[in-house]
Amino acid sequence: MSKLVHCAAVTLALLVAAAGGANAQQKYPTKPIRLIVPFAPGGGADTMARVIAQRVSESLGQPVVVDNRAGGGGTIGAEMAVRASPDGYTLIIVSASYGANAALHKLPYDSVADVQPIILLGTLPLVMTLNSAVPSKNVKELVAYAKANPGKLNYGTVGIGSLDHLAGELFKWETKADLTLVPYKGTGPVMNALIGGEIQLSFSGMVATIPHVKAGRLRAIAVTTAKRSSALPDVPTVGETVSGYEVVHWYGLWGPKALPKDIVARWNKEVAKVLQTDEMRSRLAGEGVEPAGGPPEQFRNTIRRDVEKWKRVVKETKITLAN
Repeated sequence: MSKLVHCAAVTLALLVAAAGGANAQQKYPTKPIRLIVPFAPGGGADTMARVIAQRVSESLGQPVVVDNRAGGGGTIGAEMAVRASPDGYTLIIVSASYGANAALHKLPYDSVADVQPIILLGTLPLVMTLNSAVPSKNVKELVAYAKANPGKLNYGTVGIGSLDHLAGELFKWETKADLTLVPYKGTGPVMNALIGGEIQLSFSGMVATIPHVKAGRLRAIAVTTAKRSSALPDVPTVGETVSGYEVVHWYGLWGPKALPKDIVARWNKEVAKVLQTDEMRSRLAGEGVEPAGGPPEQFRNTIRRDVEKWKRVVKETKITLAN
């Protein structure tokens, strides 16, 4: 074989190999993708995951299967995702409680460094809601009432270490209001207790709260985000009275550390398209969620900010899981 023919053969082989590699990348995904939700079915993260899974399955040409792995406040599912192979076939949707877990649990992973953020899905406030028998009409009046009536105001949460628990403890710390924690097992029991007068206050999600507010069974006096919510435009923020107070509930998508950049970019693009559809925007608006999006590093900054914030709050308020 002449040198010219040999060189041509080598060149052709290299081109074929390069094309094969490119085709292998283009073929992702070649099998179903597992989308972990670290909570029981029916909650906000689960609902978000199922809508995204359906739409992205159509784009990718492979099923995206929601896998609910509840337990440990979301830490069990998160550890599964951290330990998964970084090949794009195991991802996870988490909520803002993920940022708080590092402050409350001794985790076998780093909540910021051991994950590859993909996209922030949406943000929403918690709603500060009162039983109708409480005479306070706003945050200022509530703080004054709590200080004048120590031990008379109970606030309910979905559990120790939950975001609504942390929101309540942060409020107590910044206002010195006298509130007593009463934990429940889920949002439904909290709402029932609040309507029935067993507790007088909660920091709860929009979906559970708004129907009762509109029906006149409960009184919404504030939302916890820095800006007012389009779902409750007439309800002020806590920060309008308590300077600097802010608690943001959010949902986001991430995968294991070392997830290939092209897979991260593709998921970011596909999910961003879903978030901008009229159907998704309408669904999210009905739940008080503001669609987010943005690059992966923006979501990493959100996680990092919350981890640092809740570590500080937990330390200063001396919150423990045994509270």
